[in-house]
Amino acid sequence: MVSVPSPTHGAHSVTAAEQPPLPVKLVIAGGFGVGKTTAVASISEIRPLTTEAAITEVAAGVDDLTHTPDKTTTTVAMDFGCITIDPTLKLYLFGTPGQERFGFMWDDVVEGALGGLVIVDTRRLDDCYAAVDYFEHKDIPFAVAVNAFDGEVQHTLDEVRWALDISGHTPLVVFDARETGSVRDALLVVLDVALTRAEAAGG
Repeated sequence: MVSVPSPTHGAHSVTAAEQPPLPVKLVIAGGFGVGKTTAVASISEIRPLTTEAAITEVAAGVDDLTHTPDKTTTTVAMDFGCITIDPTLKLYLFGTPGQERFGFMWDDVVEGALGGLVIVDTRRLDDCYAAVDYFEHKDIPFAVAVNAFDGEVQHTLDEVRWALDISGHTPLVVFDARETGSVRDALLVVLDVALTRAEAAGG
């Protein structure tokens, strides 16, 4: 309970529950077609804002659709959604575009973020280097989440960590971008990493 002046002076008591939740910005990043838009849509408590555009024949010739033959749209700016974790915390989620040619937008999307979740598709590990490298280079707290397409992954987590040269202090988990609970758990890992970093810096 927060102490306030007596009601006789026109004030009233304010409890912690009446305070608005703390807004926290997190970024969901990764290569083309790894499941960023799906993850945001799976967990957002509002209808997610997307900037999807149809994949043209020209773009199809640039983007590898080998493992995503049914993909007809792609994010060209960002995805946005939000989720209230508890009465004290609300996450605002920003998904980056996956194609390298839209990389110039990343700095704007990432600005002000507490941390990031880098989604990896083990069928196309080569497409995942750029996102991991970006967060390491920017020194932004992040976790890596391997998306279990069709309920399975093609490499062990140790193999993924080695292949992408992910540092030992960076969490690496398996999740399903289609499942709300799975996405929530992955985001909580990011939050834990970011808060631990912030506490260490403050201490």
